[in-house]
Amino acid sequence: MDINTAKQTLDELERRQYAYRHAMSIIMNDASTVAPPDSYEPRGVAVGILAGEEFQLSTSKEMQDAVAYLYDHKEEAGEEYWRRAELLREKLRKLNVIPVEEYVAYQQLMSDANSAWRKAKKENDFPAFAPFIEKIVATQKHFAELTDPGKDPYDVALDAHEEGTNMAYYDRFFDEIKSVLIPLIAKVQEKERPDDSWLTGSFSVAKQRRLSDTVMDAFLLDRNHCSLGETEHPYTSGTSSKDVRLTTHYYEHDPIASVYSVIHEGGHANYELHVDPRYDYNCLGGGASMAMHESQSRFWENYVGKSKGFITWLWPKFAKLFPRQTAGHTAEEFYRCINLAEPSLVRTEADELTYSLHILIRYEIEKDLFAGRLAVNDIPEAWNRKYKEYMGLDVPNDTRGCLQDVHWSQGSFGYFPTYSLGTAYSAQILHQMRKELPFDELVAADNLQPIMDWLTERIYRFGSLKKPGTYVPEITGEPFTAKYYTDYLTEKYSDLYDL
Repeated sequence: MDINTAKQTLDELERRQYAYRHAMSIIMNDASTVAPPDSYEPRGVAVGILAGEEFQLSTSKEMQDAVAYLYDHKEEAGEEYWRRAELLREKLRKLNVIPVEEYVAYQQLMSDANSAWRKAKKENDFPAFAPFIEKIVATQKHFAELTDPGKDPYDVALDAHEEGTNMAYYDRFFDEIKSVLIPLIAKVQEKERPDDSWLTGSFSVAKQRRLSDTVMDAFLLDRNHCSLGETEHPYTSGTSSKDVRLTTHYYEHDPIASVYSVIHEGGHANYELHVDPRYDYNCLGGGASMAMHESQSRFWENYVGKSKGFITWLWPKFAKLFPRQTAGHTAEEFYRCINLAEPSLVRTEADELTYSLHILIRYEIEKDLFAGRLAVNDIPEAWNRKYKEYMGLDVPNDTRGCLQDVHWSQGSFGYFPTYSLGTAYSAQILHQMRKELPFDELVAADNLQPIMDWLTERIYRFGSLKKPGTYVPEITGEPFTAKYYTDYLTEKYSDLYDL
């Protein structure tokens, strides 16, 4: 084999893999948005077959030979092909020790689990979903024993979502932010609560959909390449820089939930849409890691979307759609209500200040589950106890408790901590951006293009070309620290609550 043959072989095989992944992504997007509720069985069969074919391509002799050649000839391969070989070599290291029939069965399991979760959440029936968690965790622990013997299975799960992380890393991270957040939350709770009752009346869902269109336009989401659907739990799925699907949900009595769902998922979408198109059909497409992805969804949702400048811009659009509900109220009230800080039950609707407590609860439950200290059937009790301990809240049912998130049905154990880590990444990135751009003036004027260009130049265009841990040091000129995140929250909520 020579270098050109290796490159050509890799291009061809990755393009074929892309076709299978694209099909599976569209099938799962359909399952979450418009598929009939009891159509999971044939869908699971289809996903299993497609996953099996993709697995065979991934582990074929042609793939292994091409990857090995490119990896061993770094200078000849060049940066992009060598990085692809590096990523695929690690993937092959794991796939080569997992029997294909077990891999296919796991893909079918997750397809079935997703449908089971939706039904269980709707019917407040955790026992119906519990067996799927049991099987997913058991399979992941088994796979970890095969791929990384001697390594803690939960460390394997954490590293899969953010390279270089483990329980020791996240324990230090959460200890650092807890030391600031817990006393800050206590001070805020002593202050008078803004009255947001006027934002909990009846708000036409049809008008909320129009507001979503306004928000998508404001955040420069290209509707020629990005669609908006509706589902139980909002998410974003991208198949290339030219096709990204984001979703939201609408509640008649909470018009703000859909606004920030669209902005959060829109952050994911804009990351995917601005990756260099030459990475579309290979493993460099998409974001660098889950924490880097969440750094962008949380950047747009919080640092832009919940800023005074953006909310002041949004207010007249909101008031025009809902004149009766907003009569007698002001943009300043709107800003304070949107940024109201108090413990709540639902993670996706949490304020910036208490959000990481939601993540901490899930992280602690996952650690105990993987370590065998917590049985699956005891998850509801553990969840409710922790919400009482950390938030002072009584959880009324499992639908608003341990069944609220889709992640476990997708096998995404180890994902949750990336939300908080990504938020801290983006706080440090924002600090640097403010040195180079008039950030607040741009947001207030709804002139987000310079911000998008700045992020594209430094993050988005690279896809997975760079290792995730390199972005913050390269952009800011210093190692990652959570201090910018805690400083941001301290400054913002001290101002909001006159601390």
